[in-house]
Amino acid sequence: MGVVRLMFKGFKEFLMRGNVIDLAVAVVMGTAFTAVVTSVTKGVVNPLLAIFGNSHELGLGVQLISSKPATFIAVGPIITAVIDFVMVAAVLYFVLMLPMKTIKNRFGTPKAAEPTEIELLTEIRDLLAERHEAVRAERSADREAEQEDVRVR
Repeated sequence: MGVVRLMFKGFKEFLMRGNVIDLAVAVVMGTAFTAVVTSVTKGVVNPLLAIFGNSHELGLGVQLISSKPATFIAVGPIITAVIDFVMVAAVLYFVLMLPMKTIKNRFGTPKAAEPTEIELLTEIRDLLAERHEAVRAERSADREAEQEDVRVR
């Protein structure tokens, strides 16, 4: 029973992290917005693309064999999907990403400045010098102990 409780506790902590909730909200919003964009492209863009197509109901595309309707290569849905993608990406960038980046830059916590190469090398040099001194002191203590042992004998 304790293992199951521990698993559910870990699962609850995973779900309650901010990233998971944000991701779920983003997926729902993206899905809803994609439906809106798809409606716009079907209602506005597809009729505009049909202007450039043939007079039959298949729309913009190429008929490979005129006697076989199954050989129609539809270009209109591809263009519509590209327009859908570009519209969704543009709105997500300009409505969500750009304002969040601006807010983060304005109110976010400033990152600590990373040390330069010279600062890192200086720190390494100082640590090596301290270590060298410690080893030297240990060796001199060992020599003194050996000399004391020789005197005692």
